[in-house]
Amino acid sequence: MSGSRPPSRWPDIRQARALVEELEKTYPTDTLLKVCCLPTIDAAIELSSGNPSKALLLLQPVAPYELAGGLTLYPAYLRGQAYLETHNGVAAAAEFRKLLEHTGIVVNSVTGSLARLQTGRAYAPAGDTAKARAGYQEFFALWKDADPGIPIYKQAKAEYAKLR
Repeated sequence: MSGSRPPSRWPDIRQARALVEELEKTYPTDTLLKVCCLPTIDAAIELSSGNPSKALLLLQPVAPYELAGGLTLYPAYLRGQAYLETHNGVAAAAEFRKLLEHTGIVVNSVTGSLARLQTGRAYAPAGDTAKARAGYQEFFALWKDADPGIPIYKQAKAEYAKLR
C-alpha cells in the first residue's frame, strides 16, 4: 500500500457527526446504539479523518459486544483497518480473521470478502508473503466475476503483482 492518505471515505464528516448527535437525542436509552453502534460510527469517522489511534480507543469498549447480531463484525473490520494504518499488521490480521472465522455473523456483508484482501495486506509488510498471497488469492477467487475496473480490485491486483 502506498504511504499517501486516501481521500475521505465519508463524503461529509460533519453530516456523519450530525447523524450521530441526532441518533443520541432520538434514542437516549437504546443500549445497543450507545454501547456499540455510536462508538463504531465515531471510530469510522476518526479513521476517515486520519486518526486511527483514536478509532482504536473508541472501539475498545465495543469488543465484548461485536459478536452480537446485526453488527456483522464491522467493529472488528474497522479495528483491523486502524491497525493497518498504524502499521501493526499482526494485530490487523487477527481482527480480519475474526470476520473469516464467524461467517454466520458476517453473512453477505462486503466486509467478509474484503477481510481476505485486508488479511493479505496485513501479512505483506511483515514479510509473510505466503500468507499475504493466500489472502489476496482468496479475495480474487470471490471477486472472479468482478468488473476489472473497480478501483479496489485494480489496486489489489497491483499490490498482488508486487508480492511475486
